[in-house]
Amino acid sequence: MGKQFQAVALVEELQARSREVDPLVNAICTPNPAALTHAAQLDTERDEGRIRGPLHGVPVLVKDNIDTADLPTTAGSLALADQPPPLEDAPLVRRLREAGCVVLGKTNLSEWANFRGSASSSGWSAYGGLTRNPYALNRSAGGSSSGSGAAVAAGLADYAIGTETNGSIVCPASLNGIVGLKPTVGLIPQRGIVPISHSQDTAGPMTRTVTQAAALLTVMTGGGIDYTEHCRGTDLSNVRIGVPRGPLWGYSPGLDQATERALGILSACGATLVDHLSLPTPGGDEDQLQVLAHELKVDLAAYLATRAPGGPRTLDDLIAFNEAHADVELQWFGQELFERAAATEGLNSPIYVASRLTALRAGRDGIDDLLRDNQLDALVTPSYSPTWTIDLVNGDHVLGSSSSHAALAGYPLLSVPSGLVAGLPVGITFSGTSRSDATLIRLAHAFETARITADGPFPTPEFTQWV
Repeated sequence: MGKQFQAVALVEELQARSREVDPLVNAICTPNPAALTHAAQLDTERDEGRIRGPLHGVPVLVKDNIDTADLPTTAGSLALADQPPPLEDAPLVRRLREAGCVVLGKTNLSEWANFRGSASSSGWSAYGGLTRNPYALNRSAGGSSSGSGAAVAAGLADYAIGTETNGSIVCPASLNGIVGLKPTVGLIPQRGIVPISHSQDTAGPMTRTVTQAAALLTVMTGGGIDYTEHCRGTDLSNVRIGVPRGPLWGYSPGLDQATERALGILSACGATLVDHLSLPTPGGDEDQLQVLAHELKVDLAAYLATRAPGGPRTLDDLIAFNEAHADVELQWFGQELFERAAATEGLNSPIYVASRLTALRAGRDGIDDLLRDNQLDALVTPSYSPTWTIDLVNGDHVLGSSSSHAALAGYPLLSVPSGLVAGLPVGITFSGTSRSDATLIRLAHAFETARITADGPFPTPEFTQWV
């Protein structure tokens, strides 16, 4: 491999890029001061013929709710900002390092992964400030993996890690015109990730291409499956893809038009499209909120117990901290979701048990029944509308999404760019049953290849305001 591809040169190039454009985007909240040292060590290994794998020397950005033993993990909150770094890397970070990746830094996020107050603005945290969309600096980068999505779009790294509970990877991926893969829950270890919900949380890749996402997933899952082997051309002649309509469409005419064109590309690849299907409404907001609130109280306390002594240990501790620092922490929105979660009564609560069952029936059974009854390999829907104007006073203006059914089921999603609407990126989302991640990668790679052949790559963001 030539010198220009060595790790030190690449890290230096990305650091220079960050100094140039990240003041506009604010995607990286904590650069890694040891990145060049680690890169030099990996270059030495390469020169000695010791190459750890395909990602040897590749810089990766990590969302700031994933533990890194050498850097702070804050979840965007000042309550964790002054605490010592975690005692050890999260297992997925350890796997990245063992594969030869260079942790370039930590990316900003929507504070507490967007589950503190209902009027939050995606991309804002008290610790990291506000992340902006590189395609339109007055518009949202999406949430909660805002920094990871914006960083890849802005050219600060080709590889980043996000996390998702319900839309937190696929939303910023769609809004920033990149690839976002939310794997099947449980495929990647959850230990060392600041949680909301053990039944819905997972980390996942956010990258420029589907092949890059597959390579990251291979490492993050421990290497038992090489997901890049499923990136193999555009022939989908043996594939049946369902197209659920209903509320998953119709909230953005420009997005619908781009998605219809994407369906035409999939059909031209040979896929059989089974159109005008429907999924059951995924329960009321109350059922979904009950699941998240009950699991947050239990799961977050378990995570905080792993941190160094002296920091917060419970939701009540965090609520009290926010009240004591309300001028910063609560300046834009409240913490009613925290307060609701603190009042729950554990995972044996009849309310939780009933809500969880409702969620599974709508999510898991709804998806599996639709796939089985129509002999489908996967589903495809619009991802998200073009990005909305940032409004810290009133919060996000989300018109619709593709993530709720898979979130409730713990099933995978893969958002891939499908086009531009008035210069703003949009995407399509492939979804399927449990452990269908490889299938989604195959479909998304075929679509990506065919779309780029027809349209060319996405334009480079211009970092301008957009009216």
